[in-house]
Amino acid sequence: MNLYLIRHGESEGNLLGRIQGHANYVLTAQGRKQAEFLGSYLKDLEIDYLYSSDLLRAFATAEIASSSLDIAPVPWEKIREVNLGPLQNKTKAQIYQTYPQVLETSILTSGIEGTESINALSLRCNDVVTELRNKHMNENVALVSHGGFISVFLMYLFLGDDWSKYDRPFQINNTSVSRVEWKEHRQSPLIHYTNQTIHLENEWKSTQKGVL
Repeated sequence: MNLYLIRHGESEGNLLGRIQGHANYVLTAQGRKQAEFLGSYLKDLEIDYLYSSDLLRAFATAEIASSSLDIAPVPWEKIREVNLGPLQNKTKAQIYQTYPQVLETSILTSGIEGTESINALSLRCNDVVTELRNKHMNENVALVSHGGFISVFLMYLFLGDDWSKYDRPFQINNTSVSRVEWKEHRQSPLIHYTNQTIHLENEWKSTQKGVL
């Protein structure tokens, strides 16, 4: 199975510098354009199934991108962003001022009451891996999700339940694509690349006219 992990396009929350979690922000005009470029890129990957977080910014990204494909996105709650409870809709500065203990952990793993626990995140990652491998082992699958969840998911693939003991090594930009492959003879997956945004670079260049 080839699995393409895709972050949603730029959202209003991104533009405002807000930590979003499960808060339902819509895409900006730039985010919608990014999703169009993403669709052109995915067209060449022969995607068999397209799943998306049901949050607005992700599902709109998947719908726009899917207009270049012959498949419709399927909403999947299990690939939502990390639930950040009382930290949602705040800037990082506001979070650090109100909850200074977050500086000792991270926004994703703060353990603050009302946020998604590390154990719950591990179980969610395991559910996603298990379901995908059971249903789509010999297919090309794309998931449109969120920066926090994609980072956690990638760490979980190689570190299992110990993922939270390490700092996140991944940068996941808007509409970036990360490719992971499972082969029949291997138990562990292969990471081919992370955070690829060549579709944005190429498309942006193609729209420039008369620039010296």
